Amino acid sequence: MAAEAVKRLGLLFEAQQTSGYSAGDPVAGRVLLEAARPLLCKALRLEAVGGARARAGELRCLGVRRSLAEPAPGEDVILLQPGKHEFPFSFQLPAEPLVTSFTGKYGSIQYWVRAILERPLAPDQSVKRELQVVNHIDVNTPALITPISRTQEKMVGCCFLASGLVSLSAKIDRKGYCNGEAIPIYAEIENCSSRLIVPKAAIIQTQTYLGRGKTKTIRQMVANVRGNHIASGSTDTWNGKTLKIPPVSPSILNCSIIRVDYFLAVYVHIPGAKKLRVELPLVIGTIPYHGFGSRNSSVASQFSMDMSWLTLTLPEHPEAPPNYGDVVSEEEYARHIPSYPQPLDCEREMCCPMLAYIQEFRFQPPPLYSEVDPHPSNTEEIQPVSFIL
Repeated sequence: MAAEAVKRLGLLFEAQQTSGYSAGDPVAGRVLLEAARPLLCKALRLEAVGGARARAGELRCLGVRRSLAEPAPGEDVILLQPGKHEFPFSFQLPAEPLVTSFTGKYGSIQYWVRAILERPLAPDQSVKRELQVVNHIDVNTPALITPISRTQEKMVGCCFLASGLVSLSAKIDRKGYCNGEAIPIYAEIENCSSRLIVPKAAIIQTQTYLGRGKTKTIRQMVANVRGNHIASGSTDTWNGKTLKIPPVSPSILNCSIIRVDYFLAVYVHIPGAKKLRVELPLVIGTIPYHGFGSRNSSVASQFSMDMSWLTLTLPEHPEAPPNYGDVVSEEEYARHIPSYPQPLDCEREMCCPMLAYIQEFRFQPPPLYSEVDPHPSNTEEIQPVSFIL
């Protein structure tokens, strides 16, 4: 048979990039052809094609065509002798940004390099290899290094009987992250209800397929973390609880029919009620963050001051509680003196959470006063009082 004349047809890339090709990159390789006997062919062509395809539409992003072998002037066919032949090729990807390669449930974004052998009186033979393309996203841009915070609260109850308020506030130090990075989460959860609640956080991927007036959306969890139970009347703090990003596709924001977004969901599971939830948008990029390592600690301190329900602030140098020995007896004063030590100066206590000081001053019990004056005076002084009209 004529097809048996082609013993082998292959395609190889040279210097294949592990992270994928991007706009403007050169692509080079070889087409391998092994003939079992003398072979007549009309042409050997190379095509680089690709784009987005979904059920509702198609978008072409790449179309490159090259001729690798053509008949000499005045001839119709090429005669290839038996043996191995190599045809090198090279081309450059377009300078405009390409859409990142992606495969989803309702569509995909794929790029292929294909070699086509045209033969007289025989069907064409072809071989193709996939070309991984990535649209680089730098997370160091100003829009992606800005802290993001959200606050939400919910009244928990049954029918018309309210049991209390549950408050949630969450913050991340920036919007842009890369695969393998850990997201430090700063959160405050206050449980004023009568129920036992559990805080959680998850990274959610949203796939959106658009076209012809139809939209399909898929949401899936790619990573999650769980906090401790919070009893009624208690408060919990996440001071940089980490959630690692698994290997996922970068965000796809420049395609008109397929879009891939991410967000961080911080939520509270409340038995017998809907979840209390805040969503913080994320962008999964490809160029890592080059900021300073001390940023996390600074964000943690700023976050504690941004709590909407936290009305008390810590003074720069906390004052010691007043001595009430002058108004109560020494016996009562000794009996009611606090059992915990007074806080030291701020420089020595910076390693402790700020909320600990706030809670201490907020819930400090009122001083005890005696109805009997322990130091009565023999004579009652009368101060003159004057009014000015």
